Amino acid sequence: MIRNICVYCGSSSGDDPAFLAEAEALGKGLAAADIGLVYGGGDNGLMGMVARSTLQAGGRVTGIIPEFLVQVEQARGSVGLEGAEIIVVPDMHTRKHMMFDKADAFVTLPGGIGTLEEIVEIMTWSQLKRHSKPMFVIDINGFWEPMVKLLDHMEASGFLHNPDAARPTFVSNAADIMAAMGSFQSA
Repeated sequence: MIRNICVYCGSSSGDDPAFLAEAEALGKGLAAADIGLVYGGGDNGLMGMVARSTLQAGGRVTGIIPEFLVQVEQARGSVGLEGAEIIVVPDMHTRKHMMFDKADAFVTLPGGIGTLEEIVEIMTWSQLKRHSKPMFVIDINGFWEPMVKLLDHMEASGFLHNPDAARPTFVSNAADIMAAMGSFQSA
């Protein structure tokens, strides 16, 4: 059963309005499905949008943020995040482990190097059989297509030892995530 989903995404909005629209749709979908959001604790960019839209739709939000990022990723303080549980931790390692522990599944929206690092770590842990939690990537307008090609190349070159476990499920929008969550909810 999926009670909480960890969402990895950018602390920026990116250059495509569809990124923010899908972050908003994902937040609303999580709230409607009574699935809690676990995320990086920021109020900017896609992070802020998914958190605010979850809260505005009556959902549960847990943000986990390291001390050194509070000033950067919570520029507006708690404005718009009223009702969220914000946990301040000492470092990135604690943040990532706590997010992992609180999540039953992982969803990745567009983002930068930090977002990439987070989903790749979860993929690695899955390949190494450290977890079997569902992993999804929302490939909005082909944003993650280079990653798909890289994974294909790694597999063809013999470097993905357990490709089924290492590969997240790629979908095109938040509605696809919510449809997939339905099958896990009834399991």
